[in-house]
Amino acid sequence: MVIEGRMPSLNDYVRAVNANRFKGNAMKQECTSLAAWAAKAARMPRFARPVTVRFTWVEGNRRRDIDNVAFAKKFVLDGLVQAGVIGNDTPQYVTGFEDRFAYDGRHPRIIVEVTDEA
Repeated sequence: MVIEGRMPSLNDYVRAVNANRFKGNAMKQECTSLAAWAAKAARMPRFARPVTVRFTWVEGNRRRDIDNVAFAKKFVLDGLVQAGVIGNDTPQYVTGFEDRFAYDGRHPRIIVEVTDEA
């Protein structure tokens, strides 16, 4: 699936939580819903077996630290659960991640690939 645009970094999320815990929760809910919608729009299958998730974070520029960018995987995984693609985001259901980074000033996005371990 592809999530258009970019999600908040860890620094953005911490700032929101420190400003007001409700603001931080609203940010999380919005990003989780965005990921769930993208999974449904892509008609992702439901996985019964454990999965590995590959994230390709396509940023518009090199200004954000990659560890802060990859923090958004929390929102994406919660969205996959919300969409019913995976049963949960615990180790029983998700056995690993892979993060890759690319840059495209005109089309930032997050590409998410889910594979089971069959």
